[in-house]
Amino acid sequence: MLPQLGVTEVVGVLPRGYADWRRSSSEQPWDYFPLRKYKQMVEEEGLKLVSIEDNPPMDAIKCGTEGRKDELENVCHLIENMGRLKVQTWCYNWTAHLGWIRTSTNLRGRGGAIVTGFDEEVAADSPPFPGKAITAETLWRTLERFLKEVVPVAENAEVRLAMHPDDPPVPSIRGVPRILGSVSSFDRLLRLSPSHANGITLCQGNFTLMTEDLPSVIRHFCKTGRVFFVHFRDVRGKARRFVETFIDEGKTDTVECMKAYRDAGFDGIMRCDHTPTLEGDAAEVPGYSVLGRLHAIGYIVGLREAVFAK
Repeated sequence: MLPQLGVTEVVGVLPRGYADWRRSSSEQPWDYFPLRKYKQMVEEEGLKLVSIEDNPPMDAIKCGTEGRKDELENVCHLIENMGRLKVQTWCYNWTAHLGWIRTSTNLRGRGGAIVTGFDEEVAADSPPFPGKAITAETLWRTLERFLKEVVPVAENAEVRLAMHPDDPPVPSIRGVPRILGSVSSFDRLLRLSPSHANGITLCQGNFTLMTEDLPSVIRHFCKTGRVFFVHFRDVRGKARRFVETFIDEGKTDTVECMKAYRDAGFDGIMRCDHTPTLEGDAAEVPGYSVLGRLHAIGYIVGLREAVFAK
């Protein structure tokens, strides 16, 4: 279907469901052979795999706890194998214990489409996340250490590290701090390592909750040359309470955003992300249905061609 739409490059995940009776029980999704087979399968569909947006377990790395060494070794293997396979961008995050969070996955949007949302008051009713408490200072310290150890591996492999913002970008959820939820925190991330292997996934759905002027933020970060990946999507509301929307009805001026990428000479990866689920369609993972994403792809392509042609 994607080649029919004119799409030639895709973002993938780790092949966690890869099944082959010949593989050893010790082989992991970030090892070379499963990744190579996955890339081959993508290429057989007429597409090019340009990024992995997934990671091995990393909580021990983020929290600085036992098991960190083994997790770090797996991350380095992933980056090295991506380099061997010429998959040049790795999208990862620094959210400990909890990934992207929604308090509702069955809200109704335009025309009755199913959308997801977050309400901090609802999240506050949940008990604290079990286990030893961590602090924001710990997360910054472990991130700095991680970059010192991994950036040289990425430079050698010619792989770019693209940090995804906290989703949602709030200071904490269930007592777990989140440190990458503001424009200034991403400035700090870039300062931690000046390497051009250390960069950003500019997820518009999150960054538009951090600022009232997303186009200026796009220009701010793109001028560093370290925006490697863009999630072109939209929401309505504030960081503490928002709903996801169709790409053409959110709070963001998407035309001005696309102009900002054009003016900055952005040439990285741009893809749609979470979309509403349309009538007659279904989403195994909320926000990732087929028809909604087809709408978003068409919108992005049309917008890009209109803006970049001027």
